[in-house]
Amino acid sequence: MFSKWTEKNDNPSAAQPARDDTTSEHTPRNPAAAASWSPDQFKVAPAEGKVRFHDLDLPDVVMQAIADLGFEYCTPIQAKTLVHTLEGKDLTGKAQTGTGKTAAFLISIITDLIDYPLEGRRKKGKPRALVVAPTRELVMQIANDAAGLVKYAQLKVLTVVGGMDYERQRRQLREQEVDILVATPGRLLDFNEKGDVDLSGVEVLVLDEADRMLSMGFIPDVRRIIRSTPHKKDRQTLLFSATFSYDILNLARMWTLDAEQVEIEPERVTADTVEQQVYLVSEEDKFNLLYNVVNQKHLERVMVFANRRDQTRRLCERLKRAGVAADMLSGEVTQKQRVKTLEAFRSGKIKVLVATDVAGRGIHVEGVSHVINYNLPEDPEDYVHRIGRTGRAGAEGVSFSFACETDAFMLPEIEALIGRKLECIHPEAALLKRPA
Repeated sequence: MFSKWTEKNDNPSAAQPARDDTTSEHTPRNPAAAASWSPDQFKVAPAEGKVRFHDLDLPDVVMQAIADLGFEYCTPIQAKTLVHTLEGKDLTGKAQTGTGKTAAFLISIITDLIDYPLEGRRKKGKPRALVVAPTRELVMQIANDAAGLVKYAQLKVLTVVGGMDYERQRRQLREQEVDILVATPGRLLDFNEKGDVDLSGVEVLVLDEADRMLSMGFIPDVRRIIRSTPHKKDRQTLLFSATFSYDILNLARMWTLDAEQVEIEPERVTADTVEQQVYLVSEEDKFNLLYNVVNQKHLERVMVFANRRDQTRRLCERLKRAGVAADMLSGEVTQKQRVKTLEAFRSGKIKVLVATDVAGRGIHVEGVSHVINYNLPEDPEDYVHRIGRTGRAGAEGVSFSFACETDAFMLPEIEALIGRKLECIHPEAALLKRPA
C-alpha cells in the first residue's frame, strides 16, 4: 500500500500550526549535520509496483527532509507527476484531496530552485515560484507542508492571504526575498496591482484546486495574476483539479504548454473506514438532535458542516449557550482567529468545530472521530470532502447526516456519486429531547 503524504502532516508533531505572521524563513537547523547527511542513511528497500523517492534523483537536502518526515514510497499522484515535472514539463493533474498532490508539486518546485540557483542580490518581493489556492486554510496547509520540505534548504516561504494584517504582509513583501509564495487570488492580485509583489520572475506556477477556484468565481482574478507572470513558454505551469470539466480543460489549454495529463481516480470515492448514516429529521428538530448526539454519544472531536455563514454562526452560538465547547470557521472569521480556533480544536479545548465547506477545505486534523452534516450539501462532491475529515490514515470514523424536508432530495445524487445506498433511520425519541 502506498504511503500517504498527508497522513504524516495530520500529526501535529510533524507539522506545526501555521504562524499568524504569514511568513517563515527555513534554513538548516544544524547545517553541519545537513552537510554530512547522505541518502545512504535512509534505507528503503525496492518494492514491486512502488516508486521510492530514492528513484527520483532528488537533491540530498530534499531527501533528508523526506527521511525526517518518514516517507518511503510515492503515492500514485506523486509517482505519475514527478517523472514529468522534475523534467520541467507542464502538467495538468486530476486528483482528490488527500492523495499527496501537494507534496508532488512542492518537491518539484524545491528541486528546481535548488538545481538552478540565482546568483547575486535579488529584488524583494519577487518570488521564483508561485502557488495559488482558493482558500486561506489550504494556503496555510500548503505552507506548512513546504516548511517540512525546505527544512534543510536555504529557501524562504511566504504566504499572502486575506483576513490577516494587510500592512504587515505588505511590509514583508517589500523587505524580504521570497523563493516560494503561496497565496489566495484576491489578496495577491491586490498586492500585485499596487506593485508590492513582482511576479515577472516566476519560474514555476501552480494552480491548486482549479475547479474550486472556478466555482468560487476566482478565475477572472487568476487570469489577471497569470498575465503578470512570464509567458507560458518561459515558465513551468502545473494545474491540479479534482474534476476535469470542459471549463477546466479549456483553462488548462490556455495556461499550459504541451502539458502532460495525469488522472488519478480514487479507489473509492469515500473511505471504507467511515461509517455513514443518515438521520431523517424535521428542520425544527435538527438542533436537538445535534446536541443530544454530541452529548449522549460522548463525542470529543467533531466537525459539523452547515451550508452558509449565517447558519454556521447561529449554530455555534446555540451550542455555546447549551454548554458545548464549540467554535466556528467561516469566511467571516479572520485568519488570526482561525489559526487559534484550529489549534484549540487540535488540543481538545474545543470539541465541536462548526464550518462551512469553503472553510473546511484544506483542514487536516488528526483524530476527528465524527463528521456531522447539519445540512446536506448542495454539491454532492462537498459531501465527499466533508466526510473525508474523519477516517483518515486508516483510523475509523463516523459520519451523521441530517436530512429534512428541504434537503433530503440531495440524497440520490450523493448516493450516485459514492456508489452506495446510505442507511437512513429515524432518531430515537431520546435524541430529540430539548436541551435543558
